[in-house]
Amino acid sequence: MRTVDLALYADALAAEASSLAARIEREHGRARLSAIERAARLELPAFAVARLSELGLLGTRSDLEALAELEESLDALVALQAWVEEALGRASLGSNAAQPRRGVSATSSPPSSS
Repeated sequence: MRTVDLALYADALAAEASSLAARIEREHGRARLSAIERAARLELPAFAVARLSELGLLGTRSDLEALAELEESLDALVALQAWVEEALGRASLGSNAAQPRRGVSATSSPPSSS
């Protein structure tokens, strides 16, 4: 595997992980709002609950199953990222042995002074 291909793949995986993390956080937010709305429904008068429901202000739904699936997906993606990073490290070590260090001439002779 080429180092550049692995690096590009690692970048794509990082973007996907970021997207999944954002979706997870949105779902956590919906769960928090839903809990607040449930508490409000229990303490507010029935007429207020009915009116607020009509307005769509007490209708937040959270999906704990979807949240669990998103978190499992992120866990799997993190495992893949770790594997890619290890492969990138191995590929980088292999390619460094075959290439001269930066700033060092392949012949090790000083430049001419002409």
